[in-house]
Amino acid sequence: MPTSSTFWQATHKIMNIQQLRYIVAIDRFRNFARAAEACQVSQPTLSAMLVKLEEELDTRIFERNNKAVSPTTAGKKIIRQAETALQEIERIQELS
Repeated sequence: MPTSSTFWQATHKIMNIQQLRYIVAIDRFRNFARAAEACQVSQPTLSAMLVKLEEELDTRIFERNNKAVSPTTAGKKIIRQAETALQEIERIQELS
């Protein structure tokens, strides 16, 4: 029998702090390999986490092609909010 937290996770979209860090890094570097290096993960891991977040939000955050990575219009708004959230998380951590 599923626990209440398992049920909640199955019925709600869950994003995590690491995903927010990843999209901010992708935006900063505009390159998956460099963003992955900065985040100290493999490029496939970074890409998979981005795809998972885009699926959870049902929104494409970045346009990708062979030469460039750039945020979509919705992606720009999401990235701004991610930056704000990460700044607030830093403030909370400074309290402890």
